[in-house]
Amino acid sequence: MDELNCAGWVSFVIVNKQKAIIIGAGLGGLALSVRLAHLGFDVIVFEGAPTPGGKLSEKVINGYRFDLGPSLFTMPTLVEELFILCGERPSDHFQYKRLEDICHYFFTDGTSIKADADREKFAKECERIFGLDHREVLRHFDKIRDIHDLTGPVFLEQSLHRSATYTSKAFIHAMRHIGKLPLLGSMHVAHQARLKDERLVQLFDRFATYNGSDPYRAPAMMQLIPHLEHGIGAFLPVGGMYAITKSVYELALRQGVKFLFNEPVQRILHDQKRVQGVRTHVSDYHADFVVSNMDMHPTYRKLLSDIEEPKKLLRQEKSSSALIFYWGVKNQTPQLGVHNILFSANYREEFEHLFKHRKIYHDPTVYINITSKVENADAPPGCENWFILVNTPNHDTQNWDEWKDQIRESVLKKIQEMLHIDLTPLIETEEVLTPQMIESRTSSFRGSLYGNASNSTFAAFLRHPNFSKQLKGLYFCGGSVHPGGGIPLVLRSAAIVSRDIERRAIV
Repeated sequence: MDELNCAGWVSFVIVNKQKAIIIGAGLGGLALSVRLAHLGFDVIVFEGAPTPGGKLSEKVINGYRFDLGPSLFTMPTLVEELFILCGERPSDHFQYKRLEDICHYFFTDGTSIKADADREKFAKECERIFGLDHREVLRHFDKIRDIHDLTGPVFLEQSLHRSATYTSKAFIHAMRHIGKLPLLGSMHVAHQARLKDERLVQLFDRFATYNGSDPYRAPAMMQLIPHLEHGIGAFLPVGGMYAITKSVYELALRQGVKFLFNEPVQRILHDQKRVQGVRTHVSDYHADFVVSNMDMHPTYRKLLSDIEEPKKLLRQEKSSSALIFYWGVKNQTPQLGVHNILFSANYREEFEHLFKHRKIYHDPTVYINITSKVENADAPPGCENWFILVNTPNHDTQNWDEWKDQIRESVLKKIQEMLHIDLTPLIETEEVLTPQMIESRTSSFRGSLYGNASNSTFAAFLRHPNFSKQLKGLYFCGGSVHPGGGIPLVLRSAAIVSRDIERRAIV
């Protein structure tokens, strides 16, 4: 047996004797449970809700199926690698479709553009509508690809809080090409310098909302975000976004993971600076490793109230939240696609309201997601399932019952003015999700969708590490810790934690 295989065999045998507890069955917790079970751990996942998924859940209302949370799917290989890791063929359990049209954009001056998945086609459409040479658009795509390829292996795939990261080949390679990285300035300023037309700048600025940030303050490095769509692709799982949760949960079950639903953890147990397990209303459970897939705020303030919390990290500015309407619409709209954006007239003012004034804006940007465009079963014949999202401040003391009515009125008015659709008489089912409800249902502090905002140059370093510096054997994964929120980053956090635990378990 060669050295590599022997090391793998020893790792499996030693790890096989150890127990791991994961708090929370969100996507990060599900992915981590698969990875740890594959290593040989005895894994138990505790979840306060009756079903898995966290934000990535679904609901059927009068024949309309809605994904309740994330609506954009990129980097499907991060889901597929979980099946490959376990020796399964991904397509046997999880399938998806590539979207030919990534998004339909509508501006207040009457301009509209369809972002084709083909970069050349999209660039030429930008030239036709915005007057910018299509080669400049392609150069922009090349630029953000380079940023992604240089920084991704460091900032997204490794812990920024382990010294080994800064001697890795990926870090050394990035430093050798540091001249290609935009280390100064904001995302907006970088876009303005290269893309010129304010409408096109607004189109690319919107990607700051993918991690709940302000493009006028988010660092220029964040330009890399649209590469996930325009460089790699936008997709929709067969069965909707909830198929991600369902398929990974079922994979975890096949790997022997045990799930205890409706059993929220009340306390993380520890002694002499090492984690011991968890306590629920049912019993105390021993574990060698405990991982919190909860938001870091309730983790510290509810489950670890007997140790000193990292005040500096907890005080960081939080991301935006959202108010979401789920509308069953008795009509079909050929001018819309799966993803659609109706922009506000003054983007800077809108973000000032979100982050500075912490108020709703009278002319909000409106995101419309209609999965029934691809998944016919998501709505009755001749109808569509509209997922309407408006970015809002995170929850504090606002009166959301009052604000949701104001936002609803603004959204319907905007749809009428920009799409020429009187939607009110066409809505036959309706539910709403407010930031306050997001907080109460998912334990996301203040209903922030992505944990901390990325509104500073050093934002990546200001996220909570994936391990505890106070308690050995305690780890963190999910959207409120490194590397951040959103499906790809949550899956990467699970991979980072899994590798770290494996190293510690072998020692």
